[in-house]
Amino acid sequence: MSSLQSIAIVARLTLREAVRRRLLWALVGLTILIVVVTWWAFSRIAEASPISGATQVLGISQILVMLAFMFSFVLAMTAVFAASPAIGPEIESGLLLAMLARPLRRTEVLLGRWLGLASLLIVYALVAGYLEIGAVALATGYVAADPTAAPPYLAAETLVLLTLALTFSTRIASVAGGAVAVVAYGLAWMAGVMGGVGEAFNNDLLRTAGTATRLILPSDVLWRGAAGALSPTTDVLSASGVNAAIYKFSPFSGAAPSPEWLLWCILWIAGVLACGSFLFRRREL
Repeated sequence: MSSLQSIAIVARLTLREAVRRRLLWALVGLTILIVVVTWWAFSRIAEASPISGATQVLGISQILVMLAFMFSFVLAMTAVFAASPAIGPEIESGLLLAMLARPLRRTEVLLGRWLGLASLLIVYALVAGYLEIGAVALATGYVAADPTAAPPYLAAETLVLLTLALTFSTRIASVAGGAVAVVAYGLAWMAGVMGGVGEAFNNDLLRTAGTATRLILPSDVLWRGAAGALSPTTDVLSASGVNAAIYKFSPFSGAAPSPEWLLWCILWIAGVLACGSFLFRRREL
């Protein structure tokens, strides 16, 4: 049996386990609930708001970006708490030792776990993201600057947190690893905000700190891409009397990451997975 077949088998087992633990059904139910509530809430905003025109569109756009931020937080937490118990508890229970008795390498187990969870989370992020954007468009008629790009950015951000938590699970207990990943996610976002402040006020120290943090954990790079895709167009900002140059420094604004940053995100995920594989191979069972 080839390595790819082994990885595919572990990925399939991981998906089956997610269904058995009702994680998939919980995500489906949560998505339906959020989409319905979103459609209802934005419909009420569009009907009852005393503000109209470009100002109303700007307000709707900001609520949508805030909603996307909350959704990205939910995705990050889901990724962390799905990946944290993926390796450690199976080592402690002896289940992994039984699996490795077969012709199965530890790296194949790790990659299979990652592939199974990544497939589930990517599908959830894309489906839920597009449904949310569609619900807002249906309720208000608002169309963001690049709505089709936002869910893929959120899905990629989820992969970053999934990879980090899965790597932690090879060495750290599930609760501790999950907590560290969550704190790292929050710090990365805060550092991104401070980096934006540094850009706005031409502060080299804050700007450098923001860039260094994004290199260490690039989740904020992808969040900024999603926020930029959901931001209002330049025409809406101008009609609302908002300076576009100032708006881009808002904590809930952003822009599409450069190809270099996207390449770094891919290399980061591959590198952290390789690090996790190395740590897993060196761990005594």
